[in-house]
Amino acid sequence: MLSYRHSFHAGNFADLLKHLTLAYLINYLNRKDKPYFYLDTHAGAGLYSLHSPEAEKTAEFHEGIARLFLAEPQHSLLKEFKALISSFNTTAHLDYYPGSPAIAAKLMRPTDRLELHELHPNDYQQLSHTFQKDKRIRVEASDGFTALKAQLPPKERRGLILIDPSYEVKADYNTLIKAVKNGLERFATGTYAIWYPVLQAQKTNAWIKRIQKAGLPNLLRIEHSPLPLTSGQGMTGSGMLIINPPYCLASDFNSLMPELNNLLMQGTQGKYLLEELI
Repeated sequence: MLSYRHSFHAGNFADLLKHLTLAYLINYLNRKDKPYFYLDTHAGAGLYSLHSPEAEKTAEFHEGIARLFLAEPQHSLLKEFKALISSFNTTAHLDYYPGSPAIAAKLMRPTDRLELHELHPNDYQQLSHTFQKDKRIRVEASDGFTALKAQLPPKERRGLILIDPSYEVKADYNTLIKAVKNGLERFATGTYAIWYPVLQAQKTNAWIKRIQKAGLPNLLRIEHSPLPLTSGQGMTGSGMLIINPPYCLASDFNSLMPELNNLLMQGTQGKYLLEELI
C-alpha cells in the first residue's frame, strides 16, 4: 500500500518526539571521530513545506512544531532542536519542517554515510532531487525492512538505524519485529530507533510485550501522549523504542519530558513514560 504521505503529518507532536530522539542519537555518535552509517527505512520526502495543500489540510503542525517555534524553551535539548528547525527556515516564519533524512544530513559529518529508503514514487522522486548533490547519501526506491538484512553490517561498524513505518498496513507490526531480529543478527552493536503510534493503549502495550518476548536486547521505551486516551481522535500519542541506547539518553530525556509534555499537551494533562524494558 502506497497511500501514506507524511506531508499531511509533518511537524506534528509525534514528529517532535521522533526527531528530538534522532537528533540526540546523532549528536551522541558525533562525539567520536570514527565515521558511522545511518539507515532510514521509511525516509519520506525529506523536507516539507508547511504551506502545502497537504500540510494545510490537516494543520497538525499547529499542535506540534508551531508550539515550540512560538515558545521560549528552557531545556537545552529543546533549545537545540528549535535552533535546528530554524536553520531550515530562511525567515523568522515557520515555513518548512525537515523530515528525518534532512535532520540526519544536517547533523552528520562529511565522513559519515547515509542510506535512505522510500517506496512511494512521488516522495522518492523528491527525496532523490533534494539529496542528489550530496555524495554521502544514497537513495533507494525499495522496502526499507529488507535493508535491515541486505545492508547490515555496515563497513563502518558503527551505525544508527531509524525505523518508522506508517503502520497503515497492520502486517508492519509483525514485519518490523522480524526485520529488526534480522538486523541484530548481522549488526548486534548498532543503535536501532523504532517509532510507533499510540492508537489504543492496550494494543500498544501488547505489541511492546511481544517485542520483549522476541528477545530484542537493551530496550528503552520513551512514550508521550499529549491527547487523552479517550479523545477519540485516532493517534493520541507516539513512542520510541531504542535498542542499545546511549547510557545518558534515559536521564537526559527524563528531565526533558515534563517540559515537552507541558508544551504539547491538549487538554488538562498529557501522559508520558520512560522505562527500561527487561
